Amino acid sequence: MKKIFSLFLCCACTFLKAQTIQTIVSDKKTSLRGLSVVNDKVIWVSGNKGTVGKSIDGGNNWIWMTVKGYEKTDFRDIEAFDAKTAVIMGVDAPAYILITKDGGATWDKVYENTTKGMFLDAMEFWNIMSGIVIGDPIDNKIFIARTFDGGKTWRTLPEQNYPVADKGEACFASSGTNIRALNLKEAVFITGGTRSRMFIRDKKIDLPIIQGKETTGANSVAVKNTKKKSTIIVVGGDFTTWDSTTKNCCITTDGGNTFSVPGIAPHGYRSCVEFLNHSNWVSCGYNGVDYSSDDGKTWVWISKDGFNVCRKAKKGKAVFFAGDGKIGKLVPANE
Repeated sequence: MKKIFSLFLCCACTFLKAQTIQTIVSDKKTSLRGLSVVNDKVIWVSGNKGTVGKSIDGGNNWIWMTVKGYEKTDFRDIEAFDAKTAVIMGVDAPAYILITKDGGATWDKVYENTTKGMFLDAMEFWNIMSGIVIGDPIDNKIFIARTFDGGKTWRTLPEQNYPVADKGEACFASSGTNIRALNLKEAVFITGGTRSRMFIRDKKIDLPIIQGKETTGANSVAVKNTKKKSTIIVVGGDFTTWDSTTKNCCITTDGGNTFSVPGIAPHGYRSCVEFLNHSNWVSCGYNGVDYSSDDGKTWVWISKDGFNVCRKAKKGKAVFFAGDGKIGKLVPANE
């Protein structure tokens, strides 16, 4: 039995190592953290210096633009619906949300917040109409705003309904993925810093993730829904220690009542995790990309090329990555 298991593990590792990351853009002098993959052809990215990029041919060619009037804005997240329509989120000083309906030729400001300390972290959309944006706590209250018209207008929650954070607890704007749709109605989001938790409506759940310092905690959450159960995987770590595997990933299949940790963890700090299909997941960070084919129980280090964010096509199979000055694509084992 041991020999059979060892043979199976060896074959699995060989298969996973056959997955590769192809760098398709490497010359951009900007940090890219926003990524939205509409389908196998249409990809949008966003980053600092007012940068937005778009490809409509699967990443072979890119159109790059600097949003006029926002040349110094850091657009940490983007949500695209097609080749013409996208929403971008500028994090602070002040915080902005902009929308384009003409492929990026023009952008309309649909939200602005000049509150001292305002810092937006991530957006998530359930569908083309309903979305949510989350921001760091102000006076220990985590900022949340909603849209119900595809990002054209945004309204904040009543202040008394803001989730309450502990001192030193906040969200990381590392990949635009610390909030995700949990189901058709609910969202789940995670925090880091001196305390790292998962929030599901009124539930606040402590995470078995490294925490205690400003640089530690959960950075990204992803959800797999099946008829029988939901699997939620959280990744993070300490972004000052890239190679540390200490408490950088946890998994729950019962809504956060209990957690497990991988037998083989992702191989360092990870800023993003993404569910792909079946039992397959991918995660990335400064020191590379990990792949799991068993719902996060074990992770294989398939690339040492660092990226900030990874996203799968909403309608399709393609998986793309974005990082500091570069964009990558997952090349499956059979290609």
